[in-house]
Amino acid sequence: MPRVKGGYVTRRRRNRILKLAKGYFGSKHTLYKTAKQQVMKSLTYAYRDRKNNKRNFRKLWIARINAAARMNGLSYSKLMYGLKLNNVEVNRKMLSELAISNPAEFAKLCELAKTPVEKHFNEIKDAQVKASAEAKAVEEKRKAEVAAAREARKAAR
Repeated sequence: MPRVKGGYVTRRRRNRILKLAKGYFGSKHTLYKTAKQQVMKSLTYAYRDRKNNKRNFRKLWIARINAAARMNGLSYSKLMYGLKLNNVEVNRKMLSELAISNPAEFAKLCELAKTPVEKHFNEIKDAQVKASAEAKAVEEKRKAEVAAAREARKAAR
């Protein structure tokens, strides 16, 4: 069987991989086999890190919003909850941009978010106070019943 020379398709495929491996250290940019392995690994990293990049930016925006919200007397979670209660639909990227570039407008948003949040938390606090008062009353009633039962046992002896 005659020997088949490497055709132009094979050379193109190899050159495409070697072009992608340009700038890699050592044999990773010269030898086809190691270059192919490294290019595959690099493409895997690139795919993964495109997802991680979105995650990192969201973390950055949240940190910026939290810092600006605390300057205005709110925590991040209370700010977001207050904005949600007021049906303000601004995404985190725009909120962080507002916090950096236009603090006065961000302060207005914080004031807008404060009122329903304070009202909501005051209602919760009132409910907790009422519940604890009821619990104390029940406890006092139980103690009185236990004392009455003791007295009845002593009288029976």
